Amino acid sequence: MLPTEDLFVYVYVLVDDAITARAIDIPPRPGPAPACSDAELLTITLVRHLLGRRSEAGFLAEVARDWAQLFPRLPHQSEVNRRTRWLWAAFEQLRAALAAGLPVDDCAQVDTTALPVKHPSRVRGPDGWVGPNELHAGFGRDAAHAEWFYGFRLAIKTDLGSRLVRAWSIVPAAAAEREVGTDLLEAGAPPRDLLADKGFNGRPFATAQAERGTAVLTPPTKAQRAHMPGWLQKVIACWRNRIEATFGELTDRMELARHGAHTFWGLLTRTAATIAAHAMLRIHLADLGVA
Repeated sequence: MLPTEDLFVYVYVLVDDAITARAIDIPPRPGPAPACSDAELLTITLVRHLLGRRSEAGFLAEVARDWAQLFPRLPHQSEVNRRTRWLWAAFEQLRAALAAGLPVDDCAQVDTTALPVKHPSRVRGPDGWVGPNELHAGFGRDAAHAEWFYGFRLAIKTDLGSRLVRAWSIVPAAAAEREVGTDLLEAGAPPRDLLADKGFNGRPFATAQAERGTAVLTPPTKAQRAHMPGWLQKVIACWRNRIEATFGELTDRMELARHGAHTFWGLLTRTAATIAAHAMLRIHLADLGVA
């Protein structure tokens, strides 16, 4: 990781160049131009996720205290929060622009992880966690932690080698993983091979992907493991661990699991910003030759 001041400059240049090249298309707003530019706000948010700072207010205070020379006209937190939510699509446009510069792997992975919004014991009927197209928070099972949660799921498609997120979506907590995977795989050309978890196991799903030229590989069942060489089981487990490492970077290192959002649109903004920051990290590591 670069020194913090260099990181701010590096991210700002990437963002500003993307805006200049219209890879990030920010609709014009009425009124005078704000003192703190959109590029500056996008930079601050991305760097916060890259550094794994959980608190938005705490990080803004840190910027005002230690990096005032870089951001001399930093607005109040309420304005930062409001404008950043309005800019949520810019994070996704930046991720797509960055990802386009790295060749797509022949092998892809798809999986989902829990995005809780409140503790299940605090749920008292319908609430305000509602998104577009009747998407709303609900109960789901988090297999990784063997517990129930209330919220949504984050579904991602990544390259096997670079672990770069190529497509993602926020879906219902109890969504059928095979349906989610089908939607994600519509983005981009069909991969040659697809690694997926047990939730994606099923002949109709595998057949549908085979018709698109994609071979689906899921973890072997207990009966299959009895007749499978040990070295092959280790290879499959190693490959599957790569997507778990990606989720670890997103949810733990970049604090998405503790997003602190109070509305669906706040959650969407934080998710888009985190995945864009993750794309920066993965591309930087790919340039260094680090897996």
